[in-house]
Amino acid sequence: MNKVQLAADPAPLIFDRDRAALIVIDMQRDFLEPGGFGETLGNDVSLLQAAVGPCGRALEAARASGMLVIHTREGHRPDLSDAPPAKIQRGVPSRRIGDPGPMGRILVRGEPGHDIVAELAPLAGEVVLDKPGKGAFHQTDLAQILGNNGIDTLIVCGVTTEVCVHTTIREGNDRGYRCVALGDACASYFPEFHRVGLEMIKAQGGIFGWVSDAASFANAITAGEQAA
Repeated sequence: MNKVQLAADPAPLIFDRDRAALIVIDMQRDFLEPGGFGETLGNDVSLLQAAVGPCGRALEAARASGMLVIHTREGHRPDLSDAPPAKIQRGVPSRRIGDPGPMGRILVRGEPGHDIVAELAPLAGEVVLDKPGKGAFHQTDLAQILGNNGIDTLIVCGVTTEVCVHTTIREGNDRGYRCVALGDACASYFPEFHRVGLEMIKAQGGIFGWVSDAASFANAITAGEQAA
């Protein structure tokens, strides 16, 4: 066992490094890059880009330690057969799922905008999970993958804090996983949503989990390796 102690709120968390997974949520071009779908909706994508560096630090530490790394991408089959009508019909016409966008069809698998940004590109052998919903457990084989690897702790980062990150943490919490949000490695188009989203996770003694940061995570993993 490789026990590490992570500085976090509402309290430090001790976990087994070999039973933890880093999940990087939806760091996709359409959400983060200028000219992508997120910007066409009027959002300031630089707010999401701020999470790229911390996500990179978390990835570097996880990779060096041999931790399971999982990347997710939100998107749908080209025929949209897995996209609920209510989701397709939401939003301004011509800016809906499946419509032509600046980086290909919006939220469609295989289009350029669906790709993960180059700075955080998955390495060979890392899990890339395509999900049709907000949460990473919904209609995916994430639970099977985690179970096969004996995982009990999820270190979560990515975008957006209040939507896909929060949904995944809530899903994980309900399934019995200890969930940690790396706050600086998460981001939102709405800074207040980001702040409150993190507060909600750690409220009431950690009702959904813990909140830490990329540097604390990297330091904990490195210290664990030195002690092993």
